[in-house]
Amino acid sequence: MTARADRAADARATLESWLTSSGLAWEPGARAGEYAVTLPGETKLATTASVIVGEQSLSVSAFVVRRPDENHQAFYRWLLARNLRLPGIAFALDSLGDVYLVGKLPIAAVTDDAIDHLLGAVLAASDSSFNDLLVLGFLEAMRREWRWRIDRGESTRNLEAFKHLLEAPDNPGTAEASPPGEPAQPGEPRGGETHTTEAGPPTSG
Repeated sequence: MTARADRAADARATLESWLTSSGLAWEPGARAGEYAVTLPGETKLATTASVIVGEQSLSVSAFVVRRPDENHQAFYRWLLARNLRLPGIAFALDSLGDVYLVGKLPIAAVTDDAIDHLLGAVLAASDSSFNDLLVLGFLEAMRREWRWRIDRGESTRNLEAFKHLLEAPDNPGTAEASPPGEPAQPGEPRGGETHTTEAGPPTSG
């Protein structure tokens, strides 16, 4: 094995040991050196991170929310402003415009503490930003779903955090309601697919 391959093998062993001791749900990914890790949150109940160990780096990419339906300028301005305050990670877009969090470690810097810091930062950013992004990019879709559920006596539990906005005076009760799930829910990847982000990590280092 070359020196690079040795370092990558050491990094994979470190990552697998950390994952095992962390108690997080994880499994090998479809690509070489990839690990799919589920990070449990509160606002966004689960953030799935793709962690890839290459010869030169460990990279992470985690889906946050799909491409916004509306208010695009304010939505993307919020992402750029938030990037200035994120520790070693950043929001990025894939080829469809869906939003991911991405980050990278040099292969020589892969330690238990570094992994903990990187994935902890991804979880904190995903969880704390999720509701803000839904309000900025999907408010009208949520209002339609709210009306649809109210009209049919369906549970609105998953929308209770936004009740003060969905029942606002400018929410016309006579507008035609659309069934939920059309289009796909904002917090779910399209068909469970993982896309390469335009500003994100490469598939291997």
